[in-house]
Amino acid sequence: MRTIRTRRTALTACTAALLAATTLTACQGNDPLTKEPSPAGAASVVQPSGGTTDSGNAQPVGHTANGGPASTAKGGAGDGNSKASGGKGGAEAGFVACAAGSTRIVATKVERPINHMLLTVTNTGKRACDVYLAPALRFDDEQAATQIVEDSKPQAVATLAPGESAYAGVTLSSATGEAAHGYKPKNLRLYFAARNGSGSVGAPVKVALPAGTYKDDSAAVTYWLTSMQDALRY
Repeated sequence: MRTIRTRRTALTACTAALLAATTLTACQGNDPLTKEPSPAGAASVVQPSGGTTDSGNAQPVGHTANGGPASTAKGGAGDGNSKASGGKGGAEAGFVACAAGSTRIVATKVERPINHMLLTVTNTGKRACDVYLAPALRFDDEQAATQIVEDSKPQAVATLAPGESAYAGVTLSSATGEAAHGYKPKNLRLYFAARNGSGSVGAPVKVALPAGTYKDDSAAVTYWLTSMQDALRY
């Protein structure tokens, strides 16, 4: 009888100990201070479609790190218009610069104002193009380009649809003939300015000069303008 009671007592003690352990474990599992964070609770990071820099700043799709549009121009033969590549002397992608292969340049002597010449650029390409700033002119072997008449700067860039023209007036010599180094040039090279004002776009264009053209150190050229009358006002 004593053996049976001893066994019952031991069984009761073990059962009590087991219940106590189970209760303690359950309490610890519900305690928010001791609960381990679940991997499912970690914050997820969504990458923007434009990617991110090392600092985590998102870059808009199609733009460079400096906020400008990214270049998408491709090389190879085109329709006669030169699309800027964004490189040195070029313009950002999306702007089509008029260049030698897509234009025709004509130099015409005018009677009024005296000592002036008119440059006409016509878009011969298949799509619109822009002529930026003023043409850079080199007469014969002169090292420096002809100075620009800053007062002629327009409010907007001249955009030429196929067949349309823009104009630049050239003062060849002073009305009094007092300027130095007057001579009769035989050759003229014209360079199209880049949109950012640094360098030129494409190859230079050889322009035929009117017979008897005379120039001196006072020579100057206007910006490209959409009005012939405006080009000859300076």
